[in-house]
Amino acid sequence: MDSLDNYGTHTHPTVKKWLVKHPRFHLHFTWTSASWLNLIERWFGEIMRKRIRRGVFTSVPELVAAIDEFIRLNNKNPKPFVWTKTVDAILKKIMHCTAGLKHHTSC
Repeated sequence: MDSLDNYGTHTHPTVKKWLVKHPRFHLHFTWTSASWLNLIERWFGEIMRKRIRRGVFTSVPELVAAIDEFIRLNNKNPKPFVWTKTVDAILKKIMHCTAGLKHHTSC
């Protein structure tokens, strides 16, 4: 069993075919308005950038140990996540990004 976001690759025909051949796997999708997932994705990004990327792991247990160590060290000096942008700045950025999409015929 695995939990996934609603990104379209999880429903690609190749993935569906693989799942049929591996019936012990059951995918559970989060709902599309799962804002809490943004924080989880941010946390996974931190682990990726600060510990996993450019690392060399010769086994899954070694990778798990590296992640556990990162979490242990990170939790020694926890810091709250502080939003650095104002609501207006965020909305302005969204408007800027979505304006570019209007020029694409596939949007």
